[in-house]
Amino acid sequence: MPRYNAAFEIHVHGEVMLRPEVTFEQLQEALKPIWKYAGARSLTDAATSTYEEEPGLRFDPKEHMLQMCWTVPGEDDFRQAADDMCMNLNELTSKGAAIEVTFYDVEFDEEEDGDGDSRDDFVMLFVGPDPAAIMQVQRDLLVQDVVNMMERHFDGAELAGVVAEIDKLFGQRFDALVNSLEVGRAPRGTGGAPGAGHGGRRPRHLH
Repeated sequence: MPRYNAAFEIHVHGEVMLRPEVTFEQLQEALKPIWKYAGARSLTDAATSTYEEEPGLRFDPKEHMLQMCWTVPGEDDFRQAADDMCMNLNELTSKGAAIEVTFYDVEFDEEEDGDGDSRDDFVMLFVGPDPAAIMQVQRDLLVQDVVNMMERHFDGAELAGVVAEIDKLFGQRFDALVNSLEVGRAPRGTGGAPGAGHGGRRPRHLH
């Protein structure tokens, strides 16, 4: 049911590249956690945002892309729906992508004299066909944030060492993931453990 007295306006934003063979029906099933949360009966029913100027939830079959610029009233429990959606989307993606989820406190008025604090919150979620693709997006975003901040004080050419250290950290995380998958892998000739196939490809830049 629609949440008319919800504590938050929740904005979901991102662009997700999909595999060429993905159909609208598959995407509708993957996004079911959030359109059901909105009280809709289908993706088409839920695709329109609370705000007319926002594109909402759009599937572009020519570009093989899911575009998300969608606001819905809700509560903190939307986080679980968003997590479930991301788990579903992983299988449909062709590359890694970030999805921003922002919670705006509808009861907080910045123009008032400040009785209480805003409950605004922000969550960054990631989807991708495998862990390497997801880590690549995380790495690229972190590098962008760090470089933007440090360029206030240093020339961009001076930051190569900082970027190398970030790559080293992500490389260690990726190696730890591969090792954990190797531990769960069955002996050769008896079939692999579920998920073990994700361990082979290291993200770009992570040397």
